[in-house]
Amino acid sequence: MNTQLRPALTIFALLTVITGVIYPLTVTGIAQLVFPNQANGSLITIDGKTYGSELIGQQFDDPKYFWGRLSATGTFPYNAFNAENLTASSGSNYGPLNPALIDAAQARVDALKAADPDNTLPIPVDLVTASGSGLDPHISVAAALYQVHRVASARGLSEADVVALVNQFTEGRQFGFLGEPCVNVLLLNLALDGIE
Repeated sequence: MNTQLRPALTIFALLTVITGVIYPLTVTGIAQLVFPNQANGSLITIDGKTYGSELIGQQFDDPKYFWGRLSATGTFPYNAFNAENLTASSGSNYGPLNPALIDAAQARVDALKAADPDNTLPIPVDLVTASGSGLDPHISVAAALYQVHRVASARGLSEADVVALVNQFTEGRQFGFLGEPCVNVLLLNLALDGIE
């Protein structure tokens, strides 16, 4: 028995050190050297203040800001900078015929109409539905353009100036052919506040 136990424990200890210590430290070190911004969460830090991540959507309710997609993470949307609200990524798991999903979409439609009653444009679907993770930082260009009137009115800006800002922050298709053009809500809102 001792002849089998000793080699098994030796291999267990060796593989634990390799896969549990050496490999993670090596991968972390390479990531920090080659992709430091991405390895640290793609944080947006300006003048020493961290505003969020380019990769995680944040909730905006004020009419002077562009609103992102609904968060399915509950009352407290994901906030990596607030340890008191331990939240995580999740979808609602509601099926397309579930009344709760329909009610949530209708509530968002009502909120959008109440915030901008003069807007007669059709409401883009991504403004009333959540992404699979509930953390999507992007909205479609149509969703951004739908909100231009409200944001311009709330800030006392011309709609042309706000549209120009939306165009400036529109990201093209990935690799030129994947997905659709989109707008990062946090970056756009920071630009509206003059923080970029």
